[in-house]
Amino acid sequence: MTGDGLISAYVNEAELDAEASVRPKRLAEFIAQHRVRDQLDLLLKGAMRRGSPPDHILLSGPPGLGKTTLANIVAAELGSGIRVTSGPAIERSGDLAAILTSLAEGDVLFIDEIHRIAKPAEELLYSAMEDFRVDVVVGKGPGATAIPLDVEPFTLVGATTRSGLLTGPMRDRFGFVAHLDFYSPEDLEALLHRSARILGVPITDDGAVEIAGRSRGTPRIANRLLRRVRDFAEVRAEGVVNRETAQAALTVYDVDALGLDRLDRAVLGALVDSFRGGPVGLSTLAVAVGEQPDTVEEVCEPFLVRAGLLARTPRGRVATEAAWRHLGRTPPNGTFGTDAPPAPDLFSASPDQP
Repeated sequence: MTGDGLISAYVNEAELDAEASVRPKRLAEFIAQHRVRDQLDLLLKGAMRRGSPPDHILLSGPPGLGKTTLANIVAAELGSGIRVTSGPAIERSGDLAAILTSLAEGDVLFIDEIHRIAKPAEELLYSAMEDFRVDVVVGKGPGATAIPLDVEPFTLVGATTRSGLLTGPMRDRFGFVAHLDFYSPEDLEALLHRSARILGVPITDDGAVEIAGRSRGTPRIANRLLRRVRDFAEVRAEGVVNRETAQAALTVYDVDALGLDRLDRAVLGALVDSFRGGPVGLSTLAVAVGEQPDTVEEVCEPFLVRAGLLARTPRGRVATEAAWRHLGRTPPNGTFGTDAPPAPDLFSASPDQP
């Protein structure tokens, strides 16, 4: 795996088994997201006392923060089965009807990237969520008939990385909506110690601090970096993950102290060296680094903006003073952000937004 894939927050199909091995199975084991965890605990315990399924649950937030893990935890806490699918996989309303009618009473249906579900399937889902009933249309034209089918009471858990793309009617049908925030360094360190125990990897406190600092506030990235540092420690060191081993390993994998990879640094380098800090248009910047514009916009820019290294302005992308200094350059007078106060620590602990 290259450095570019190493710090991507999106899941890699090849690492699903490795991810599953370190995922918490119960709410009490889930690290961080304290407010969301407490609210879910109340929701699930109240439903179990009443003997009825809990309200439908919507989880939003950037990739890699634990939405899929929480969906599986909901099913485990309820002691029910779970069916897993994704929005893009449901192309027709019949696909969704087949899934819904196969659910047992109390089951959890998890739909990842629910904002990408097809419109006909979304409209079918409305009646299933509210009335536990679906109308399947048989035939075409004037002779078409709608056959009502009852659905066993279930709980829908929807996950989305782009909650703004959800329609109003869909969002309104969720009784519980939670937003997952990025993890603080302290929470990532606790997560790394837990994962290391499960994987049988000796890790020191300073080793966990080093990996957490390069993980972009994302547990999926932290666990991935831990596995790569483990490989380095077993092959080229004494098998213990400490600060020196982590630094050496992540240098090999081209992940710097801020968690930037080759492409991130190429974007900043092009802005600073080729365009004197900007502003420059997205397409021009993408050509300069040899990537597609959507790759630069969707993969690189979110973290660079969040870290205070790049700014999006009406005239184009601009490198901030922090970007110049991170690359070891002296920012010229008038650089974007020169007179601005220091950026806050974006990964410090903050209340979760329900």
